[in-house]
Amino acid sequence: MNNSTADKLTVGVIGGTGYTGGELCRLLLGHPAVEVILPTSREPRPFARTHPNLRGSGLEFRPVERLEEQAVELDVVFFCTPSGEAMNRAGHFLDRGVRVVDLSADFRFRDVDLYQRIYGREHTAAHLLPEAAYGVTELNRDRVRDARLIANPGCYAITAILALTPLLNGGFVDLTSPLSIHATNGTTGAGTTPKKAIMHAEVAESMLAYSLEGHRHGPELEAFLSNAIQDPPVRVDINTAHGNFARGIHLQANAGLRQRLDRDQLLETFTAAYGPGHEGEHFVLVNDVPKQGGVNEKEYDVYPSLGHVVGSNFCHLGVDVDRARGIAKVVAVTDNLVKGAAGSAIQNMNVLFGLDETLGLRTYAL
Repeated sequence: MNNSTADKLTVGVIGGTGYTGGELCRLLLGHPAVEVILPTSREPRPFARTHPNLRGSGLEFRPVERLEEQAVELDVVFFCTPSGEAMNRAGHFLDRGVRVVDLSADFRFRDVDLYQRIYGREHTAAHLLPEAAYGVTELNRDRVRDARLIANPGCYAITAILALTPLLNGGFVDLTSPLSIHATNGTTGAGTTPKKAIMHAEVAESMLAYSLEGHRHGPELEAFLSNAIQDPPVRVDINTAHGNFARGIHLQANAGLRQRLDRDQLLETFTAAYGPGHEGEHFVLVNDVPKQGGVNEKEYDVYPSLGHVVGSNFCHLGVDVDRARGIAKVVAVTDNLVKGAAGSAIQNMNVLFGLDETLGLRTYAL
């Protein structure tokens, strides 16, 4: 169909068997502008057996080769595949007028050498990298709108970018030291490949640190944030873990300040960036609950809670300041499968086709 704007879209989902592919199908099924959903699988397995929560949806898997044959019928195709797949197949769809939203890392970096260092493979579609729009919709909307290829951010990356951008844009951060990020992801962030360490019996009442030598989303963060502020370059120290919950990201970011600020001033900065409530960015909400207790009072409601975003496309943000040490502290929570993947991908699709950006994504948390 290849509509530039559309009321009814035909959508391909390459890699429909994983958590992200299943979540994308679930959200697309409730999208009023989507008429046909065509998910793919390498195995001849019934869709309802892979995603029993979507039993009765009528969706069926097909081989990716069949979807490639149907390319001229598609408006947009999503890649929910491991890195290395989209770069080999995206050109086929782009050449046939299909918009591509890649949820892997294949098009997140302009620097081919950086991609190769992080992912350990040669990039086979380097000619497409300059045109790929990095899909943090709230901050890159104009590029997304005019693109035919979207590089959806990583889940840690989009959460951290939304948390840190107002501080960086305000010029408040001392960039002589790395930004410090500590983030915990649900076990769905580990994918569907069986691993003993992420079995319920292993994760229950426990946490699993990983990739402390330098998580691959660190360079992704540095590339986007450095490009946004231009000089000096941003350095990121990111520490990651899996928590004993299925989905969600709880992220805390610390940034040394160049000047003395209090919590109210930081809240004003974040509210100016994203708007109060839904008046600005619909999906980014700043927790502005005032503190009422004394020093070191445990006022849990002044910061966002992970449980308040699960199942939604929202990012909730909270801020505070350690004034004695001159450190701004930001708490950001998202659902790694929605705002961190499928939801932000659909948000980008809406922008691509001139639809209301919130269409199909207005559901609040569970």
